[in-house]
Parts: sequence; structure tokens; C-alpha cells
Amino acid sequence: MLGVQYRLRRWGAVTLVAVLSAITAHAASNNDLSVEQLKAKLSSTSVGDRPHLCVQIAQKQLAEADKQYAAADFEKGQAALTDVVAYSELARDYAIQSHKYQKQAEIAVRTMARKLTELMHSLGHDDQAPVRDAVNRLQQVRDDLLMAMFPKGAK
Repeated sequence: MLGVQYRLRRWGAVTLVAVLSAITAHAASNNDLSVEQLKAKLSSTSVGDRPHLCVQIAQKQLAEADKQYAAADFEKGQAALTDVVAYSELARDYAIQSHKYQKQAEIAVRTMARKLTELMHSLGHDDQAPVRDAVNRLQQVRDDLLMAMFPKGAK
């Protein structure tokens, strides 16, 4: 009897390790993809998995925008900033539609808005307007996600 329990525990541990390895490999494979590859993958992904991909695209584009603004290449920075907002909005839409990944999307958008606020404060007054607009739109995305998760009057 003890041998059977040991084998079952061992089998369970091996299965758990295999599943965790597969999940980690899948997540790592998405992190290694370029923005263009992630955008191409988006159309063939189920609606429930699209919010996660959209958030990844927005996060990668945020890093690119930060890099471009740091290099004083405001035109390329604004192009990346446009993608940050667009894909954050898509993540919101897909999350609300599928009722999946809403909390994670809200957290990710909050983090991106915070980073953009820091970026905005590092810029001169004349260069802040596009970043301020992006922050305002990300705040609206957050508000929409929070309203979907916690509708008024629902108990």
C-alpha cells in the first residue's frame, strides 16, 4: 500500500513539473517573439487568449517608446506610444468580451500608465502632450475594466 502511494505522489510530482515546464516554455516563447510576430499571432488566437497577447504587444511597445523618447526621437516614440494605447484598448475589449484576463489586464495597464507618467515628467513641457493623452486613454481603459469587473449595483 505504501509503495502505491509513493508511486502516485511521484507520478503527480512528475506531472506537475511537466505541466509547469510546458507553461513556462509557452510564456517564454511569447516573450521572445517580436512585436510583429505577436501581432501576426493575434488573429489566429482564441478571443480568450487575445487580451494577454495585446498586453504583451503594448508592454513591448512601451519599452520601445521609452527608448525612443530617451534618444530624443519623438516621432518614433509617438508611433510606439500609439501602439501602446491601441493594444491596451484591444486588450480591454477582448477581456470584457471573453470575461477573461480582466484583472491582469487592469494591473498591466495601471503599470504602463505609471511608467508613462514617469516618462512624461522626464520630458520638457512642449513634448509632454502626446504622453499625457496616452496616460489619459490608459486611465479610461482601466476605468472600463474596473466597471466590467465591479458593475454598480451588483452584489
